[in-house]
Amino acid sequence: MSTNTMTNHNVAHAEHGHHDAGATKVFGFWIYLMSDLILFASLFATYVVLSDGTAGGPAGRDIFSLQFVLGETFLLLFSSITYGFAMIAMHKEKVAAVNLWLFITFLFGLGFVVMEVYEFHELIAEGYGPDRSGFLSAFFALVATHGIHVTCGLVWIILMIIQNCRRGLTAVNKTRLNCLSLFWHFLDVVWICVFTVVYLLGAI
Repeated sequence: MSTNTMTNHNVAHAEHGHHDAGATKVFGFWIYLMSDLILFASLFATYVVLSDGTAGGPAGRDIFSLQFVLGETFLLLFSSITYGFAMIAMHKEKVAAVNLWLFITFLFGLGFVVMEVYEFHELIAEGYGPDRSGFLSAFFALVATHGIHVTCGLVWIILMIIQNCRRGLTAVNKTRLNCLSLFWHFLDVVWICVFTVVYLLGAI
């Protein structure tokens, strides 16, 4: 077997190994998301059970501003769209475009977190903190858990931008971007459920 043939064989084998490892990591991340789904399902169930436990305090219709929360929702929805553009750029091997769309996604996500923190601050300042009633305890636990996940996603986005700048769109970075895509869109779906169950139904 010639040297060139052996080299090509080794390269093909290495690429196949990267593909298998990447697929395994993505599959493992799907398993993680399923465990996270159980976490959120438990928090949703807790909220539904305690939603009427106001202990003489305010109910959702008294404290929720649908217009404000709708603004949060649009920010997160737009961030999913821009992340989709980042994935399209990744498949086209355009590092600069990937980083640009990741940065725009980061800005939308950051705006969402800032609005959520502001909402929490206003509620606590008015005396509607998590210690006020079972309803508010469940509300803060569910929404804050989602917000913490989004914050972790923002940190991950920044790390991926740094990794892309240093190493380019390697097989490893592509796998990480695929996992981050699953995570980010998962949070988007969870937020739609939060908006519907907590805010929309709660304001009725």
